[in-house]
Parts: sequence; C-alpha cells; structure tokens
Amino acid sequence: MNTYKEITLNGLWKQNPGVVQLLGLCPTLAVTTTAVNGLSLGLATALVMAAANGSVSPVRRFIPSEIRVPVFILVIAALVTVIDMSINAFAHPLHKVLGIFIPLIVVNCIVLARVESFAAKNAPVPSIVDGFMMGSGLALVLGLLGGMREIIGKGTLFSGLDLVFGVEAKQFVLTVIPDYQGFLLAVLPPGAFLGLGALIALRNWAEIRKTQKASTPDNHLKPALSH
Repeated sequence: MNTYKEITLNGLWKQNPGVVQLLGLCPTLAVTTTAVNGLSLGLATALVMAAANGSVSPVRRFIPSEIRVPVFILVIAALVTVIDMSINAFAHPLHKVLGIFIPLIVVNCIVLARVESFAAKNAPVPSIVDGFMMGSGLALVLGLLGGMREIIGKGTLFSGLDLVFGVEAKQFVLTVIPDYQGFLLAVLPPGAFLGLGALIALRNWAEIRKTQKASTPDNHLKPALSH
C-alpha cells in the first residue's frame, strides 16, 4: 500500500507533469481555454497513459532494447487511435473542439517518459496506477488552468459542458461574474503562460511553507524541556 500511496503522491503532487516536470506544454497551453476542454483532454491522456503502461509492462522482457522506443510509440499510437475514435463517436462536438491535440497525445513526451521510466521496469498493476495518476495530475492542472482562464476571460465556469453531455447540460454552466465584458488576454496564449506560471508559483510556495514548518522546532516543547 505504501508503494501505491507514493505513486499517487508523485503523480498528483511531487512529480506532477504539468507544474513540476513541465512536460506536454503544447496541449497545456493550447487547449485550456475552458475547464471542460482542459479536463477532457487531461482525462483522455490519463486513459492512454494507464493503458500504455499496462500494455508495455507485461511484455517488457520480450522487447529488444534496440527497438523499444519504436515499439512503445506504436503501442501508444494504437491506444490513442482508439480514444480518438471513441471521442469522435460519442462526443463529436468535443472532438471538433479538441481537434489535432487528441492525435498529438502519441508524441506527448509525458506518455513515452512514463512508459520508458516506469512501465518498462515494473509490474503491470503498479504501472497502470502510475500511468493513471500521472495522467490525473496533468488533468488536474489542465482543469485548474482552464477554469482560471475561463473565469477571468469570460466570467463563466464549465461552459462547453454540452459538448460532452448534450444540450441539456447547458443548465449546469455557472455564471461566476454576471454582466462581465470579458478579458481577452486570459483566453489568448499569453494568458496560458501567465496562468501556468501562477500555478507553478503557488505549488512552489506551498512546498516552501511545508519545508519551513518541518524544519522549525516546536515552540510548545521549549518550556517543558527547560524544566
């Protein structure tokens, strides 16, 4: 259980691909105009990563080291094709919005990095958990960044929910700032850079605070020790 706890903590916080490793910045900056877009691509990436790790781990001993990278890419490409066609079939409007960024998961360095560094060296179950947690960490960053940009840029949250769940889902779109005229910079590429920088700074600040608290002695014990 400690192993899975460490894998989860690494994926969501310690080695988060979006704000620590800074991998896959192309979709992170391009797709996160809304929370729905960011979360959708993030979840698709998480599914691909879990499936890729789970597919590579059982056969890792049978793949010659000289051709392991092409084989890994071939496996990832097949899985991305399945995800891409599934989204096209069941959520076609969302597929049109995400566009080329779904097939580009094939060349996303996050996916190949986890297959190479973890799945190729570990058992199937931990590899699947690692892939899903790393993907979930990325999805969390994409969702937060998309939500920030959407609120600041449009004054709404979860706009585009109907792309996933149909027209009936429009009633769940939240108007965070009524009568808002919008802030164009937030939904343009510079807004993505500024938003991601803010998330990285916030995460680093939290880590610094945690380190300072851990290194500071408990002042409440001083009077007791003096006696």
